[in-house]
Amino acid sequence: MPTERVPFDLLPAGLRTAIEQQAGPVLHVRTVEAGFNSAISARLTTEQGTVFLKGLPADHPRIATQAREAAINPHVTHVSPRLKWRVQTAGWDVLAFEAIDGPHADYNDRDDLVRIADTLTRLSQTRAPDGLDLRHAEQRLAAYAPAAALPYFAGDALAHTDPNPSNILISGGRAVLVDWAWATRAAPWLDAAYWTLWLIADGHTPETAEHWAARIPAFRTAPAVGVNAFASANEQLWSGIAADDPDPWTQRVHAAAKQWTAHRTRPS
Repeated sequence: MPTERVPFDLLPAGLRTAIEQQAGPVLHVRTVEAGFNSAISARLTTEQGTVFLKGLPADHPRIATQAREAAINPHVTHVSPRLKWRVQTAGWDVLAFEAIDGPHADYNDRDDLVRIADTLTRLSQTRAPDGLDLRHAEQRLAAYAPAAALPYFAGDALAHTDPNPSNILISGGRAVLVDWAWATRAAPWLDAAYWTLWLIADGHTPETAEHWAARIPAFRTAPAVGVNAFASANEQLWSGIAADDPDPWTQRVHAAAKQWTAHRTRPS
């Protein structure tokens, strides 16, 4: 379920004071509606410039994602905004990133797709750092795939695992990944596979979606049986999500997962 947004002026006074001590006096706040994982999500313009804030109450069930994003950031600044500072006070945990000026990716714009493929290629070549609290892809998908398929998802690459359009900004001629709440240790082709699902959900056929994913070398060389198992696992995963939260968005992604699985398993 999406996390309910809290307007900046309704945050605890102690937290707002701590933020201004880091960022300077606030001149303007714009709430960012895209994304589901943050209670505060806003562009904050101050006398020192603009930053993007995201945060959660300290007792939120997903509070661990804040620490994960802070820890992973130094390793992904080649494809993501840089973390500027973190405030933990007044019962909140807030991260401030450099603000990126640019629209969300358009999955039906060829230039955007080329930029995304380039960014995902660079990420697929990034090794997951040791010593961080990262889940493993084979663990995340264990409930949705047979045990024999799980080794195909395993690897030492760093995966974002949620490359939907709201998590990709186009700026300065490149695609920038945001929201690393679900960063995962995985096979290097997995992000391209996740992207394939989102492309289908945005109107691409499975054939055209896989055509774009194949611009990422790791996906071109991924074992077909592993990709088949991944598609099927996502159908199972999204079936449960759509049943629990049957809104149009989840239904659309579930339909895309079914479409992709049918494409991968049809007789040749």
